[in-house]
Amino acid sequence: MAVADDLDHATDSQWDWVAEQTRTYLASGGTEGHESNGVYTLLLATTGRRTGIPRRTCLIYGTAGEDFVVVASKGGADDDPAWFKNLRADPSVGVQVGSRRFTARARVASPAEREVLWPRMARIFPLYDEYAQKTSREIPIVLLTPQN
Repeated sequence: MAVADDLDHATDSQWDWVAEQTRTYLASGGTEGHESNGVYTLLLATTGRRTGIPRRTCLIYGTAGEDFVVVASKGGADDDPAWFKNLRADPSVGVQVGSRRFTARARVASPAEREVLWPRMARIFPLYDEYAQKTSREIPIVLLTPQN
């Protein structure tokens, strides 16, 4: 079960540029790395589904009411990203948005929610539409609901 405090000691993404952005975000208390050219990112901590070790990554986000919305695109790869597989196994996650930290419950958007959220997220980050064309899987959209 990942919680907000796991962000401080979680293992970084295997992608060097993501790991670097994550460390910058954390070191600055969320003042650096949160926004770049009008695109906003959050930090997500999940629990490794096989290891039980906290893992963290940095993701582009949008909002829907009180929820934060992220896309499990993995650049259009045919398999889901590890962070998504982890939260499917354990939906309790730690999140940092700017300087705000909280524990959240993750869930996959329903088909009706996805219909509304996909175009919204593609406006935030247009490459999502290209990623969707690269793969036969339906790219999941995840809602993160703050618990505290």
